Amino acid sequence: MRLHSFGRTDFTVSDIGFGAWQIGGSWGEVSEADGRAALNAALDAGVTFVDTADVYGDGRSERIIADVLKTRGGARPMVATKAGRRLDPHVADGYTKVNLEGFIDRSLKNLAVERLDLVQLHCPPTDVYYRPEVFEALEQLKRAGKIANYGVSVEKVEEGLKAIEYPGVVSVQIIFNMFRQRPAGLFFQEAKRRNVAVIARVPLASGLLSGKITAATKFAAEDHRSFNRHGEAFDVGETFAGVPFETGLQAVEEVRKLVPAGTAMAAFALRWILMHEAVTVVIPGARNEAQAKANAAVSDLPAISADVMAAAKEIYDRLIAPHVHQRW
Repeated sequence: MRLHSFGRTDFTVSDIGFGAWQIGGSWGEVSEADGRAALNAALDAGVTFVDTADVYGDGRSERIIADVLKTRGGARPMVATKAGRRLDPHVADGYTKVNLEGFIDRSLKNLAVERLDLVQLHCPPTDVYYRPEVFEALEQLKRAGKIANYGVSVEKVEEGLKAIEYPGVVSVQIIFNMFRQRPAGLFFQEAKRRNVAVIARVPLASGLLSGKITAATKFAAEDHRSFNRHGEAFDVGETFAGVPFETGLQAVEEVRKLVPAGTAMAAFALRWILMHEAVTVVIPGARNEAQAKANAAVSDLPAISADVMAAAKEIYDRLIAPHVHQRW
């Protein structure tokens, strides 16, 4: 497992992390036993970065993480959580110090720690990034010892670029995969220049880039790939990376031709992300032990050739970019 400094922080993290949305909820049924097994398998494989949020299963994901880490003992991974999506309504005016501190206190309890390694604003409205008082509130919470570091999870490149103008922002979590390539331009350039950690989320475009989804695939009613197909519950970019389902399936068949023999498409898609030097850690989810092990193994795969990288870019430019590139 390859390790990287996490931006300007004191943490060193594996390039493959563990995304804990699936063990919280909104992905169909995942038992707590399977969630624990998946996390344990990732940690056993050398994963040292775990990403969660207070709204994943209304705290279920955070509590599973706390239980697993307590049971394991020993060295702890870096655990990042998020705050803000508990607001109802979810509006910029809700991002006050009082509200953020309440969310952070709840996460401290769920994760059974005295200080959060990293708290990220959880895809707030764009206007939040233009409110210095929000980031000053995070500074105050850092000085109070409740958080070690803070960053943001964004929907749009614009938001990421604005966020890293604040000197205290140490990381940006952003959707980046073969079907969402825009961050690889100006945003990656600026993040690298400022030594800001980049967390690549939705790396498999909600499973499209696993190559296992077909037009006949049925998703459970509580799976966001069923209820958020058109952005009914939250930003549509979080589901299939915002790519129209049928177009995504077409592109997957073209990507399939690029995957080396003996390599799973999901592994190829994750390795593609790691080809980008600005990415600090990628956070695929896992529903079970086998998926977690397969994700962790990607760190040891050989580099992808320049010709194959160019072919993947051509597929994106031709089929995917017209739907997503300027939107996010």
